[in-house]
Amino acid sequence: MKQKIAQLLSSNAGFSTLALRIPIGIIFMAHGAQKLFAWFGGYGLEGTGQFFESIGLAPGIAMAFLAGSAEFFGGLFILFGLLTRPSAFVLAFTMLIAIVSVHLSNGLFMSNGGYEFGLALFAASISLMLSGSGKVALDIWLNKQIIK
Repeated sequence: MKQKIAQLLSSNAGFSTLALRIPIGIIFMAHGAQKLFAWFGGYGLEGTGQFFESIGLAPGIAMAFLAGSAEFFGGLFILFGLLTRPSAFVLAFTMLIAIVSVHLSNGLFMSNGGYEFGLALFAASISLMLSGSGKVALDIWLNKQIIK
């Protein structure tokens, strides 16, 4: 079991993932905060839940809570490089749902409500899921604690 967890936390990536983790973590956290707390011009759980209900994601408030939590806490974990691979997996799944259920029918471009931004976040999440956290991350410290 220790070996499986150590593999999950390990990363052969260098410092380059830090350049990806910082902006992606901040972006996800901000979007999650919009859904959960109505910060940064967001609608909070109730408003986001109503929107989710209107597009068929029911129960709306529960779905808003799940999406907001995945984005906020997943972004926080990505930012600090904590449980990077599982966090990135959850975020990639969340972006896939957003692309398919909200943005795909609007085409590619953001100016039309399209999926280009969601696709970029999906790709960044997949990249982090495959590479792991890199050298500057809590995963590295946590992995050393587990191996002891």
